[in-house]
This record gives sequence, structure tokens and C-alpha cells, in this order.
Amino acid sequence: MRLRNKPGAKETIANNPQYILTDASDWKGRWDERFEKKQPIHIEVGSGKGQFIVGMAKANPTINYIGIELQTNAIISILEKQLVEKLPNLQLLLVDGADLTEYFADGEVDQVYLNFSDPWPKTRHIKRRLTYKTFLATYEKIAKPGAELHFKTDNRGLFEYSLASLSQYGMVLNQVWLDLHETGLEGNVMTEYEEKFSGKGHPIYRLEARFTDKV
Repeated sequence: MRLRNKPGAKETIANNPQYILTDASDWKGRWDERFEKKQPIHIEVGSGKGQFIVGMAKANPTINYIGIELQTNAIISILEKQLVEKLPNLQLLLVDGADLTEYFADGEVDQVYLNFSDPWPKTRHIKRRLTYKTFLATYEKIAKPGAELHFKTDNRGLFEYSLASLSQYGMVLNQVWLDLHETGLEGNVMTEYEEKFSGKGHPIYRLEARFTDKV
């Protein structure tokens, strides 16, 4: 995803530490303190421009959400939305999703969302896919026992790979959608990409999977 540079983006981020952090290592194990209420914590890894995470926070006030994005020019769009909405259950984190164990304690997260992640289609880039086993191990480490991972994409190849990767890792597939908008899902909040691709008639693939308790 290539985005235009937004003038003043870094300054806006620096001026709003109540909503966004660029280094959250000091908050590891203390994320409840960043929110108005102590509630379940759901994170989205790769939040893009934030339509999904903002929509989820508005629709579910009894859940605390953290949007995680690496690109400054993307997360500034989420911050701009949050400066208007001022949602007490939404925080933003400008960091690399590969380093989540630096920012979250073991068992601190209740649910993980991956939406329209970069498919990295070339085999030599397989380790960069957010459903590769090393990423799954990271999510599992910071997640509560039995936590769920929800994944959406328009890329069939990535979806097929992810089904296999999650299964080989030992996760339980709770539900799978091969055409989300045809079969429907109550309370579905769309991302920007989802609106774009579904509007062109492309099927949207989705799954819900659960980490199993390791003996």
C-alpha cells in the first residue's frame, strides 16, 4: 500500500500521545491503564487507514481496541478519525507487527485481527506473511489461552496458504467463509480494501480460528 506523505503527520502524532504511541515498551503488561475502563483487548495488526478498527471501536464500546500499523502515512489517517471521534476504547500503535512481544505481556490480548494483509506471493517471501508460523507464535504468546484470530482477505492464494498454515500450527478453525458478502456475517465491519474489492464483485475470504491450550 503506497500512500502520499501527509504534511505535518509526524507533528500531529507527537502532539497526541493520549491516542497514539511510537514506543509502547513501557506499557507492556499495563495496557488496561491506557483505557477508560478495564475491558477485553482486541488488536488489529496492519490497520491501514483505520476504517475497520474505528468502526469496531464504535460498534463495541465494551471492548478495548488497539490498531497497530507500521506506516506513518497510514496511521495518521486513523489518528485523524480518532481526533474527531475521541473513542475512549481505541488506542493506536505505530510499530512493526513482528515485534509485538516487546509491547504486550504474555496473555494480555483477547483477540487478534488480520485484514487484507500483504500477500507476499513469492515463495522467497513466505516468512513475511502475517499468517506464517513465526507470526502465529507471536500472537499466541501475547494472547490469552483459547484466544481467537480473525482473518479477511481478497487474495485466494494467501487465504489457501493461511488455512494450511493455521492448521499445521495446531489452531482450530471455527468457521470459514469463501464468499463473505454472499453468505453474510452479522455485524461485519468492512475495511477500505473490502469495500473496494467487494464493490468490483470480488469474493472476500474470511476465517475465525482459535489457539488451542498447549499441554
